[in-house]
Amino acid sequence: MSQKQAFYSTLLNQVEAITEGEPDWVANMANVSALLFHSLEQVNWVGFYRRQQEQLVLGPFQGQVACIRIPLGNGVCGVAAEKNEVQRIADVHQFEGHIACDAASNSEIVLPIVHKGNVVAVLDIDSPEFNRFDEADEQGLTAIQSYLNSIAGE
Repeated sequence: MSQKQAFYSTLLNQVEAITEGEPDWVANMANVSALLFHSLEQVNWVGFYRRQQEQLVLGPFQGQVACIRIPLGNGVCGVAAEKNEVQRIADVHQFEGHIACDAASNSEIVLPIVHKGNVVAVLDIDSPEFNRFDEADEQGLTAIQSYLNSIAGE
């Protein structure tokens, strides 16, 4: 197991520990965003956008103020939600339709959160570094995403 795999394994255990037995999805999103923000290096924003009809609405997060509403299909978050696919973007300035909520962000990974077959939220992580997120980050965060899918509320 690589050092990065071990890090994400520990992080998943921490996510599970802070959410165990807590049914309130907003409280869980708040704690998970805080844990990830303070655990991941070279990130400047970590948070959730909740799906409401055909848009995403800002949920619990850590970082600078953010865009409040994002239409499905717009920006990295809107595309992730619409396609129900992880979006790992090395350079957000090259992403067609990127929404610059924070000009300091240069790379991003967005993971859809699915409950009962529907995308109910996305987990958005931004970095001021270009190409911050690699395949190992995606794999580690996908394990956390899978766990969040299992506890997500509407």
